[in-house]
Order: sequence, then structure tokens, then C-alpha cells
Amino acid sequence: MVNRIISKSQEFLNRKSSSILSAAAIIGVSYLGSALLGLIRNHLLAARFFGGMEADLDVYFAAFVIPDTVFQLLVVGAVSAAFIPIYQEYCDKSKEEANKLANSALTSIGFFLLLFSIVIIIFARPFAGLLAHFSPEKLGLMANLIRLMSLAQILFAISAFLTGVLQSQRRFLIPALAPLLYNIGTISGIFFLSSRFGIYSAAIGVIIGAFLHMVIQLPTAGALGYWPKIVWRPHHPGVLAMLKLMPPRTLALGLDQIERWVAVNLASLLAAGSLSIFNFARQLYVLPISLFGVSLSQASFPTLAQEALLEDKTKFKATLSKSILQIFFFALPASVLVLVLRIPLVRLAFGAKNFPWEATLLTGKALAFLSFAIAPQAVTNSLTRALHALKDTKTPLIIGFITMVVFVGLASLLGLFMEKDVAVITLAMSIGNLTDFFLSYFVVRRKVGPLGISVRIIKMLFVSLFTGFSLWVPMRLLDQLIFDTTRTVPLITLTLIVSTVGFSVYLFFCWLFDIEELKDVTDIVKKIGNWRKILASSDEVLETTPNSI
Repeated sequence: MVNRIISKSQEFLNRKSSSILSAAAIIGVSYLGSALLGLIRNHLLAARFFGGMEADLDVYFAAFVIPDTVFQLLVVGAVSAAFIPIYQEYCDKSKEEANKLANSALTSIGFFLLLFSIVIIIFARPFAGLLAHFSPEKLGLMANLIRLMSLAQILFAISAFLTGVLQSQRRFLIPALAPLLYNIGTISGIFFLSSRFGIYSAAIGVIIGAFLHMVIQLPTAGALGYWPKIVWRPHHPGVLAMLKLMPPRTLALGLDQIERWVAVNLASLLAAGSLSIFNFARQLYVLPISLFGVSLSQASFPTLAQEALLEDKTKFKATLSKSILQIFFFALPASVLVLVLRIPLVRLAFGAKNFPWEATLLTGKALAFLSFAIAPQAVTNSLTRALHALKDTKTPLIIGFITMVVFVGLASLLGLFMEKDVAVITLAMSIGNLTDFFLSYFVVRRKVGPLGISVRIIKMLFVSLFTGFSLWVPMRLLDQLIFDTTRTVPLITLTLIVSTVGFSVYLFFCWLFDIEELKDVTDIVKKIGNWRKILASSDEVLETTPNSI
């Protein structure tokens, strides 16, 4: 009986996903689960380190950036843009040769990562001073945290290639669980070790999480015939082909990392706790983008890539338009909810005895600025993938560079004229992301012609305004007249009631104005009873990227 249960469990965990929808559902659920655990992790950090040790928490968030930048540029750039398609090509010929390629690629990339990590470990103190403006004592702490978390990136590198191998063979469940294990590891480190090791517990938690992220994928990879080994073949044809594909993706990630470095640098000039507040607000901002923008854009990408090969771009435009409208349909009410309920959301996510009311208000202010870019930034994922499907990787790089310049320039300029708090950085980031959206939309429209979605987007915006009003009025009334929101249970009750009222109004006006995306949702709901058939209807591969703070 026990053996049968174990056998069935292994069969389920190692099962091959055979459709866009099943893979997208797994990735979407993993995003949600990882995001919720991430909120728990940061809630715990706020509870343990605000109220006297917020400066140490700022140092931790800053320290994570340096080793993670190296990982993003070397490993994520290699796996997401280069390794998976080449590994799949080799798999079609011989799994044995594909696994040799995987180990050759892992060894080559791992070698460079190890070299960079050694340099970072040796020169951690100068790098810390280059990134942040902390006191000498805090820069020493930051250097030690950098050294610790550099070890985690080695484990992440192995794990990233395991993810690539599993996804290439359409095993999505285990890679989707890996980020959850990572967050569980970081939470465990903070919860059990913070009283003894202080902020070092968070860095130890990152190492534990990276180890779990790797270990959970090893059995399934082994069952498929792959096991990580050192194979020094840097001149392997597959490795050379992979290195040729890496630069565009690496450059795009590099622009993102420059924005991140600038944000950390500016935040470190502000009051203690500012960098932590920036990270807390950004985490709530990214959640709806990941849930709706990333998942839906990934699901549509294989179809876009196929339709982009046709001379007639009618089908391509139809698929892209539908993807954009679906993302707007979900992301617009989410952005309105985040804007109106920002203070309750911040209190529920990070509120603790040690997290002061002033920090709550500042986090809410930063989140308010970011909320205006949630829907556009979610759609930008689809627009960028559309350009990639059209084999245009240069334009997204140019747009990314312009966006970076806008962000850096505005963040510096606004810091001179506005109140010097972290919300200035999020305002600049929001404007930069809006610039990214409008430029991407303009370029795509110029390449393929009008998408015919302007009127429908305006209708959704109009409905979203009603939704915002229907959220704000009951929130104010319930907060002042009924619920004692200084307590957690009434605060949760208020948030649930207000959200339910707001989304009910949103759905009603979508029906009233005949917004077609509502029909798509209702059709999906009607088909839930036939979900097994739906999840087995096609054969596509999606990609995910490793999780980070």
C-alpha cells in the first residue's frame, strides 16, 4: 500500500504537461504561492527588524543586489534565452547528447559564475561602498552578507539548469514548486535564527532556500536521465551556440539591474528603513503583474511565434490584441484595488507591532505611485514578447535603455524638488514603466498595423473608474462607522467586503457595457467541470525564471 502511494506520488510529480493551459495554470499558481510566501517572509522581516534594526534590514536588501546581479546576467540570461531552445534541439536527436550539452553548459557558465563570485567575496567591501551610502559599520555588515549570499548563487545556478532541463521535457510541476521551497527556506532561517544571528539569519535563510530550490528538482531530473556533473567542454558546439544567443537577453537584464542599482543607491541616502519600504511596496506592485501579465503573455507567446512566421499578420494581430485585452481586463481592477486599499493591504501584508504607522503610510504612498503602472507594465510583457516573436530583439533593448534613462533622470530630478522620501523613487519608476509601455505599443502598432483595441480599453478604463469609487465609498464608511480596523480580524473583514463590492460593480458594468472579455471569463467558468479535457488540448512549452527577493 505504501509503495503504491509512493509510486503514484512520483508519477504525479514527474508527469508531463501537454498544454499551454496546464503549464500556464501551474506557473500561475506557483507565482501566487511564491508571492504569498514572499509576503510572509517580508512580514516576518518587518516584525523582527523594524523598531530599531530597520537599518540592518536596509543593508540586507542592498547586499542581495550584488550577487543576484551576477546571477541574473550570467545564469538567467543563459538559461531563459539560450539554453532551453538548444537543449530541446539536442533532445530531438539524442537525450544522451542533450544531457552532455547540459553539463557542458552548466560547467562553463558555472565556472564564470564561480570566478565572479570569488572576486565579489574578496572585494565585497569596495562593492558595498559603490552601491550604497551606509555608515562604515553598516558597509562592513553589508560586505559579510554579500559574501554569504554569493554562496547561494552557486546553488541557484545548478538549480536553474535543472529547471531548464525539466521544462524542456515539459515537466512543470517540480520547477513550479522550487520557488515555494526557496521562500520556505528563507522564512525558516529568519524565524529560527534571527534571535541568535540577527540579520545574518536572513542571509542564512537564502542559502537554505537555494539548497531546497535545487534539491527538490534533482530526483525528477535523475528520473529523466540527467544528473549535474562537471564536464569541461567550453568549445562544445551547443555551448558556443548558446553563448551567441545570450547577449541580447543579458543586455536587457543588465538594463533592469542598472535601474535596481540606482534605486538602491538613492534609497540608501534616505532615512533608515527607506530601502525596506521600497522593497515592500514593490512586492505588492509586482504581484498582479506576475499573476496576470507574465502568465498570460507566456501562454500566448508560442502561438504568437508561430503566427509571426505567416506573411499575413491578421492572426498574429488577433492573438496579440486578445492577449492585451485579457491582461487589461484583469490588471485594471487589480490596480484600482491596490490604489484604493493600499493602506489596508500594507497593514495586512507587513503590519506588526514593530512596523510603525509612519512606515505604513510611506509604504502606502510609494505603492499608490506604483499602482498607476500595474496594468501598463503587465501588458508590456506581451508587447515585448510580440517583438521577440517577430524576431526583433534590438528594439526592446533600445526601449529598455530609454526607460532606464527616464527613470534615472526623473528619480534624481524629483529628489531635488519633492519631499525626500522613498516615494520619489517609485514615482520615477512608475513614469519609466509607463514610457516603456507607450513606446512598446507604438513600435508594435507600427510593425503590424492598428490593433483595433483602443475603444475597448477606454471602456475598461471607464468601468475601472466606477470600480474605484465603489471601493472607496464603502471602505470609508465601514472604516469610520462599523469596523475597528486597529485589529486584524476587522481589517481582514473590511478588505474582503470592500473588494467583493468593488469587483461586483466591475463585473456588472462590464456586462452593462458589453465588454467581450467578460464573456471569455464566463465561458471558462462554464468549462471548469471539463477541466481535464481542457488541460490536455495542446503541446507547448513555457518558461519561468528563478525566484529572487
